[in-house]
Amino acid sequence: MAVATYKMYIDGKWGSSNSGETYTRVNPANYNQVLGRFQQGNKEDVNKAVDAAEDAFEKWRNVPPPKRGEILLRVAQLLKEHKEELARTMTREMGKVLMETRGDVQEAIDTCELMAGEGRRLFGRTTTSELRDKFAMTVRLPLGVVACITPWNFPIAIPAWKITAALICGNTVVFKPSSDTPICATKFIEILEKAGVPKGVVNMVTGPGGTVGTHLVKHKKVRAVSFTGHKDTGAQILKDAGIGKKIGLEMGSKNPIIIMDDADLELALDGVVWGAFGTCGQRCTAASRVIVHKKVKEKFQRMLIERAKKLRMGDGLHPKTDVGPLVNKAAQEKVAKYIELGKNEGAKLSYGGKVPKLKGWFVEPTIFTGASPDMKIFQDEIFGPVTSLTEARNLDHAIELANAVEYGLSSSIYTSNIQNAMKAIKYLEYGLTYVNSSTIGSEVHLPFGGTKASGSGHKEVGWTGIEFFTDEKTVYIDYSGKLQRAQIDIE
Repeated sequence: MAVATYKMYIDGKWGSSNSGETYTRVNPANYNQVLGRFQQGNKEDVNKAVDAAEDAFEKWRNVPPPKRGEILLRVAQLLKEHKEELARTMTREMGKVLMETRGDVQEAIDTCELMAGEGRRLFGRTTTSELRDKFAMTVRLPLGVVACITPWNFPIAIPAWKITAALICGNTVVFKPSSDTPICATKFIEILEKAGVPKGVVNMVTGPGGTVGTHLVKHKKVRAVSFTGHKDTGAQILKDAGIGKKIGLEMGSKNPIIIMDDADLELALDGVVWGAFGTCGQRCTAASRVIVHKKVKEKFQRMLIERAKKLRMGDGLHPKTDVGPLVNKAAQEKVAKYIELGKNEGAKLSYGGKVPKLKGWFVEPTIFTGASPDMKIFQDEIFGPVTSLTEARNLDHAIELANAVEYGLSSSIYTSNIQNAMKAIKYLEYGLTYVNSSTIGSEVHLPFGGTKASGSGHKEVGWTGIEFFTDEKTVYIDYSGKLQRAQIDIE
């Protein structure tokens, strides 16, 4: 069977890389199935894409924002029409089960509809002046050419978060998708093109982060970089970007679920299984630590192991599959190393831990017990179907354990006590806190992002997405007809 060759998208045209080189991608559930060949972009491709975006900027910024919103509504409609096709493509390309890939596409639909509506807002502020006959306000202006660098685990939803917010604000985009999910990226660009995004407004360059990503970040014409991925890459972006760029980093985490002794344990069990093993644990919001009150720890541990035994691994296209594969061989090897490390550190492997002999990158759902803060399985983001249980004496101890990592993206507490819930909300050092729900489940109209090593302070989606992709300019209009000096001539 012939293997399809996919192109890059620059200045409204599909074409090959200047390098003349391609790479292949396989189905992570069956590594014998080659999905396609993809362009190995280089610096020259990035330069062309940035130049195209720069040339398109002035015309695009002058399109009225509600008109830009109409295009995004057409994108949403096309995503709806192709939802099942896109979901199946995503499952083949990165592995997660169909229920989740359908949710990924739906998140993109919701984001497009939200950002289309922002074309009727893009709010600034009006306020009083300290002087007579003087008007003060702010307005939101686009930045220019922005770089959107996205991961493979949400290969349509996260590009939609970044690109639609950038577009509604009047920016033009150079999009660098993950090399693990270039088909989903291509399908999304095809929909943007079909919806009527003008040439040059969105450009896509595929290829390695070390060349395409690095050159894009360093490019002097790029005014902002929005990145989701590993914290080490984020740290390098901060070094490479230079002065004058906005940098938005959404990175990893080591997310805790606290289960108090008054919690509904069945509800908590559902949340832990979903948070720990959904997407095979490959989410920045995955529940990779479970901190359980000592009074219910043994009971909950038995419940979790029994539930894990019922999870079925396999191809995400199969309707009975609960847990799909890891994205690639390197991910499988990394998770297997952490499982061995956890055992060597003294944590008890209570369930799972095996790498099955299948033609895909699978690892069994894995549960450690007795994990402590001095262990790497407690501290490091494993990004696989591995979670660890740690006993807490009380709520204060549980919060202390939850905060004892460098990350701070998502957190959760299960309790029936409102005082426990409010204390957790106040003291958990995380950008998101859920009460009686898992660490997974953000909605597109609210900010998303973390604290500490999980982010750079800029949050995505919702109104904060608009804030990141605009410059809020302060404007003073003095109609007094005379020179007035603020802080000096106040009467």
